[in-house]
Amino acid sequence: MQALEKIANNTNWISLVLVLLLGMIAVLKTIDSEKLKGYVFAIFNKGFIEDEVEGDTSFFSPFYSLLFLFSALVLALVISLIAAPNKTGLPVSFSTFTVTFSIVFSYFVIKSLLEVALSSLFLIKKQLRFYIVSKFGYLYCISFVLLICFVVCQFGPLNVSGLLCITLFLFFIRFIFHVKNNKNLIFSELFYFILYLCAFEIAPLLTLFKLML
Repeated sequence: MQALEKIANNTNWISLVLVLLLGMIAVLKTIDSEKLKGYVFAIFNKGFIEDEVEGDTSFFSPFYSLLFLFSALVLALVISLIAAPNKTGLPVSFSTFTVTFSIVFSYFVIKSLLEVALSSLFLIKKQLRFYIVSKFGYLYCISFVLLICFVVCQFGPLNVSGLLCITLFLFFIRFIFHVKNNKNLIFSELFYFILYLCAFEIAPLLTLFKLML
């Protein structure tokens, strides 16, 4: 029983995932260091997002695919750490992280595919280009900050409650900047924006936290 408990509570896998994330950053820097720097500060640099929109680069390129995977891993780590103490009082388990990552990754993939499909179906892909690029750009930006916060929480003085507050604050800032920089589109179609927000942003996240807490 003691051996099984020790294995169950082993958190060495977290260090391996962190090494993987650092390796991803190194690869991203090798592919395009300027673009990586741009996404790190994207939330404060509207001009960078505008350049990305004009560039019309495919989201399925190696750089964006790796950046997408990086963000999903970071969010899964943060959500797992926040949810684990409230659920079991034990350290984060690898199985919990695996399930969380699968849900987070699937959620973003499905939502992205639906957004692209619907925008193409209704012939509004060009109008929504900045909206979609900025939304993911700001997500990538806060993912870098959340990685630092996770490390400080896991190995430093920051507690889980502090991590939760920082995470909520960062997503609130992301929402404010997203609305501010897309205000013309949003307020001209406010009813549809509210429906989109409830269906694609709020409801899935509430379902996720309800399942995990």
